[in-house]
Amino acid sequence: MDGRNWQVERFEEHRPHLQAVAYRMLGSVTEAEDALQEAWVRLSRADTDAVDNLAGWLTTVVGRVCLDMLRARRSRREDYVGTWLPEPIVFEGEGGDPAGEALLADSVGLALFVVLETLTPAERLAFVLHDMFGVPFEEIAPIVGRSTAATRQLASRARRRVQGAAPTSDVDLRRQREVVDAFLAASRAGDFEALLEVLDPEVVFRADAGVESLLARPPISGAAEVARQVLARGMRFAPFARHAIVNGAAGVVVGQPGHPVAVVGFTVARSRIVAIDLITDPGKLRGAAELIRS
Repeated sequence: MDGRNWQVERFEEHRPHLQAVAYRMLGSVTEAEDALQEAWVRLSRADTDAVDNLAGWLTTVVGRVCLDMLRARRSRREDYVGTWLPEPIVFEGEGGDPAGEALLADSVGLALFVVLETLTPAERLAFVLHDMFGVPFEEIAPIVGRSTAATRQLASRARRRVQGAAPTSDVDLRRQREVVDAFLAASRAGDFEALLEVLDPEVVFRADAGVESLLARPPISGAAEVARQVLARGMRFAPFARHAIVNGAAGVVVGQPGHPVAVVGFTVARSRIVAIDLITDPGKLRGAAELIRS
């Protein structure tokens, strides 16, 4: 096997891990693929004969690329109205796609991505690489240009933010679906009181319609306010909602198969909905449509 074919084979071997790193860093399947393409270009130009741990080397390269991408886009989001939500990973159906199911089982909830987006790029990198993938701080420090001790502090600050803001969802997917079904039934019936029964008193409703959309709005919190919003704007769409798994949790897709007009993720904790994340950004839905399995 020549050097080129060896590089291709090893890169593809590590692709799932690198995709997972890049998606957690960027919250976008499309941007994650761009990061991997750049990592491949750097690999193809590098002399890796002396590299003992290619997986670690590639993880470092992907980390650097993602850090640059986060820094570049951070300035573009200053005027973002509403809530930025990630490009969702969606699975529709009951099974038959082991690769898709494995991806979803390893995915990160939408609510956590909202918290990750509040971190600085360096904090996010330190947290993702160390806390999610176990990369030693000694290897992360050169990427962010800090000492090992300072890098450890970056991850510690990020960890406190995540633990204080990201809700811990119920792990039973079947129970999550039961709660979401109750939510949909109440929405379809226009039953305000039934909605209050399934919504946590401090539930948060977030919507991402895209940076250029006139429909973008800040998050809404509180069960009563969210229930009013759902009945005022979402009641007519509820009959067209189909079961889906959105970033590993119970969710719904609205629209024709292959042509979603909305993806909704739910965070269910203590058998109540604590967060509703609505994505109608056409660009993100195009990416989701390619991942949806029927």
